[in-house]
Amino acid sequence: MKLNYILLLCVLFNTSCKKEAFEKTEATYEIISINDSIVKNDSIEAFILPYRTHLNTTLDSTLAYAPETYSKKDGELNTAIGNFMADVVLSEGNPIFKARTGKNIDGVLLNHGGIRSVISKGNISARTAFEVMPFENSIVVAALNKTQMDALINYLKTEQTPHPVSNFEIQLDQSNKIKSLFINKKPLENRVYYIATSDYLASGGDRMDFFKKADTIYNTDYKIRNALIDYFNKVDTISPKIDNRFIKIN
Repeated sequence: MKLNYILLLCVLFNTSCKKEAFEKTEATYEIISINDSIVKNDSIEAFILPYRTHLNTTLDSTLAYAPETYSKKDGELNTAIGNFMADVVLSEGNPIFKARTGKNIDGVLLNHGGIRSVISKGNISARTAFEVMPFENSIVVAALNKTQMDALINYLKTEQTPHPVSNFEIQLDQSNKIKSLFINKKPLENRVYYIATSDYLASGGDRMDFFKKADTIYNTDYKIRNALIDYFNKVDTISPKIDNRFIKIN
């Protein structure tokens, strides 16, 4: 009986450890182009139509008005559309951040490349917000110390790109040295600053590595696109402007 039990264990062990033999087989594929040659399915079209109509009506309903067309190419170190987006992130994001932490956002830094469309003159809708900010990026707030803030300012000075900022006043001379620097209307101090940005940039996107060194990152779970839509719902006419928040002087 004992011998039979041992033999059974050996059989089970050998079976469980047996390697499966796999043979390489040929894989084939076919490229199917999606174009006008594909015949529409009327029943599917009829099913989708009410949803498409509702979605388009929602996206195209007028929320506000733009008196001019605003493009990210319109400025040297700051643009009207970039200033507008950064200011909206501040105005719409700060109440959420303050309610959760008891603190205020000191400033905002976004990226120039994140602006994906112009805001055209005329009626503004939710579709406008989707075109300007098609990504699912959320507003996050990074707690930056003095060293990290110095790196942020040096990044802006070196890049010479109109990245959207809010609550910053930076003046460069013709040698690209800092001539004047204020954050929330005060000189840079040796303290923690709460800088709102996108979750993409907070992870070091666009080489903004100083955000990755933040002591704390607060996620508001509030998409930048939704902040734009909420702002559009609050105003009749937007008024983006190029100003002196980031300039080079003689």
